[in-house]
Amino acid sequence: MTRIKSLENANIAIVAMGESQLDYHLSKSHSIEYDEVWGINAMGGITDCDRIFMMDPASRFFDSDDAGSQTGIMVKTLKSHPGPIYTCELDSRSPGLVEYPLIEVVTDTRCSYFNNTVPFAIAFALYNKVGRLNLFGLDFTYKGNLHFAEAGRSCVEFWLAKCIENEMVVSVAPRSGLLDTDAPIHKKLYGYHRLDNPVLILRNEETDEFYTLGHKEYKSAKEQQERAEAELLPMMNVPEAKRY
Repeated sequence: MTRIKSLENANIAIVAMGESQLDYHLSKSHSIEYDEVWGINAMGGITDCDRIFMMDPASRFFDSDDAGSQTGIMVKTLKSHPGPIYTCELDSRSPGLVEYPLIEVVTDTRCSYFNNTVPFAIAFALYNKVGRLNLFGLDFTYKGNLHFAEAGRSCVEFWLAKCIENEMVVSVAPRSGLLDTDAPIHKKLYGYHRLDNPVLILRNEETDEFYTLGHKEYKSAKEQQERAEAELLPMMNVPEAKRY
């Protein structure tokens, strides 16, 4: 499989089944557009997806209930979605299936570390020179439940690091723990978070330069900005929440 020209520098949303999928739906409700939406497994049956990544053989869903409550929606999706649905082998019961370009991707990226479905989608984006990845529902861990975690987060973050190294923009849903996105800003730098005035790493969007700032100074600047913006709002105009 050759590279897909239309994906070069494209703005892509990858949506999986985790709680932060809600941020994807919020983004759509606020008119955010993506060049393509890629669904992971059952998400392909929940929202409109241009591509689906399902690296299990289709027989897992057609011939067993190994996937539990997701079996029904996966069977329905496999029968009805026109594809492409990237997977490890073809099955005549699902006409939209396409074999994942494994050798091409591994040869190009020089890596074959894939321990769950999501890294295959990320590696596919890297192979096709996507410009921006917006990640939703890839949570693996959740605040308030320290005794639960899904396997595979380290592999996903490994591939995201490769994307960032190749100058792809990576954006993670704000309620996701992926790349510690949902961690408080003053707790993101280990060691520095223990200081009386924790150090933050920030980026100047105009110059693309990184700089440090104390959390106290950051909070003060944010409060001043919010007060200035509030003064510009009419008295009866309540600001709209935009968590996405």
